[in-house]
Amino acid sequence: MSNARRNWVLFLSAGVFLGITSGMYDSTFNNYLSDVFSMSASTRGWLEFPREFPGVSIALVSMLLGFLPETRMAALAVAVWALGLAGLAFFTSGFSVLVVWMMLWSLGTHLYLPLSQAIGVSVAEHDRVGKRLGDFAGANTAAIIAGAGFVMVGSRFFGVSYQVIFGLAAFFAVFAALAFFLMRIRSARSDASDAGDTGPSLAPGPGLRSGKRLVLKRKYGLFYALSVLYGARKQVFLTFGPWVLIKVFEQPASTIALLWIISSALGIAFKPMLGRLVDALGERKILMAEAMALVLVCLGYCTGGTARPLGINIGLYLACACFVVDQLLVAVGIARTTYLNKIADTPADLTPTLAMGISMDHVVSMSVPTLGGLLWQAAGYRYVFFAAACVALMNLFIASKIRIHEEIGTHEGAESGSPGGYLLVSHTTTNKPVP
Repeated sequence: MSNARRNWVLFLSAGVFLGITSGMYDSTFNNYLSDVFSMSASTRGWLEFPREFPGVSIALVSMLLGFLPETRMAALAVAVWALGLAGLAFFTSGFSVLVVWMMLWSLGTHLYLPLSQAIGVSVAEHDRVGKRLGDFAGANTAAIIAGAGFVMVGSRFFGVSYQVIFGLAAFFAVFAALAFFLMRIRSARSDASDAGDTGPSLAPGPGLRSGKRLVLKRKYGLFYALSVLYGARKQVFLTFGPWVLIKVFEQPASTIALLWIISSALGIAFKPMLGRLVDALGERKILMAEAMALVLVCLGYCTGGTARPLGINIGLYLACACFVVDQLLVAVGIARTTYLNKIADTPADLTPTLAMGISMDHVVSMSVPTLGGLLWQAAGYRYVFFAAACVALMNLFIASKIRIHEEIGTHEGAESGSPGGYLLVSHTTTNKPVP
């Protein structure tokens, strides 16, 4: 097997293992908080502050671990993720202990996010980055179905406990860490005689080293702005979307797991298709379409209710549909990654800039759930989603500023772009990814 093929298989395997982990954990965590700790909406919102706090430090943590190859850093991140899940499963004796294990799990997941995107770019062919990221997301989504399916069947028919669910999630995360540890991404200076190697080789040994540095450039201003707005949008739906189903419509863990299965099943086809659409249509159109769809999702949550005309709980079905659509739209993060890949000055900018974007989005993520919880308590859940619709409109405006033109055969744009200029500017770049 060629080195490039081996790296792709290992990367895909890691995505599958983590998909199973996510399907188990993400589909049950909110029900776990409600069933075991009987949380109110305001307390649930406050809990996002410590959960998201590790995300703020990711740029700094990535810099401190810059001496490690990215695949080894990813292995370490996923191992920490697994340790946090194991702690939740077997060593949670009270609320304060829950917060400790949750923050450890959060540190691992947030450190992993920019690394997975950068590694995905590094194992993809130069002209098929969007497709490869979409294929990876599709495989990951298929695995989420397996994890969520286990939760749905296990909790509904066999009374499987949260301890078993979190313990198995940690088990699969360990295998993902091993897959990243075994990856070897070669340097462009290394021997490239392997005829099967068609993907880029960015660094010697087990992966590209991003270096001990922080990256904050005005040139990447639109990417930073999109990241901040994503942080606000993400937390509204991650925290309060499931909470509407659990608290307003009194749905059990099996229902949430079923919705994860439905959205994941649709995502198997949707995410690879989205990756191809990003390559074909460009990031600007995709990100604008996402923003407009999010406005409709917010309005869907707002207009739902508990009334039952003709005995049908229309509000519940509408909220379920909004939940599924939002889960699909999370995949549009592919477009933000490929956009940054096109405008980056050097390949070494990619991981630290992605990490900086995550840190920025988590500055917002830490405050939005707390404010949303207070707004829910004071005025009702609909106003939380009215506010989210306003954020989506802001995202639409920022996305409209992106300009990426096809200029095959030239070196203008990203390669000649100056790091100067205003923070929010439109960038004209080549359509060729960073070599």
